[in-house]
Amino acid sequence: MWKGFRNLMKDDNFTRLLGSLEVLIAKVLAVMMVGIIIYATGDLIVFIFREVFTTQYGTFYQKLFKLFGLFLNLLIALEILENITGYLKKHVIQVELVITTSLIAVARKIIILDLGKTEGMKITGLAIAILALSISYLIIHSNNAKHSS
Repeated sequence: MWKGFRNLMKDDNFTRLLGSLEVLIAKVLAVMMVGIIIYATGDLIVFIFREVFTTQYGTFYQKLFKLFGLFLNLLIALEILENITGYLKKHVIQVELVITTSLIAVARKIIILDLGKTEGMKITGLAIAILALSISYLIIHSNNAKHSS
């Protein structure tokens, strides 16, 4: 038993074990994310039929921002699933995809933001986050384009 444990603790065997564990966790996360996406899509369909089609005239505008937020939540979930499946395919985290997902998340926050109730510092913070993510995306994207050419 001690010999088997020592063999497992050798660098090659241990890193192989860790790699297998990472793949297993990524697969579990992917399955859970698919479940969340299916549930959220069903919830969105119910919301559309219940709220949007039964809304009184003149109040649709109020429901529209919630609807946009739900759609963007689904897009973010799909991007996260793409991050996980990309990891499973290449065994590396695709930074460009992570930044894209982050941009979508910040854009969602801005779209559903109630400007009448939001402090200027929060808006400034979101603007700085968008600027930083956009610059990061530009750098990563141009770097990836150079290496793929």
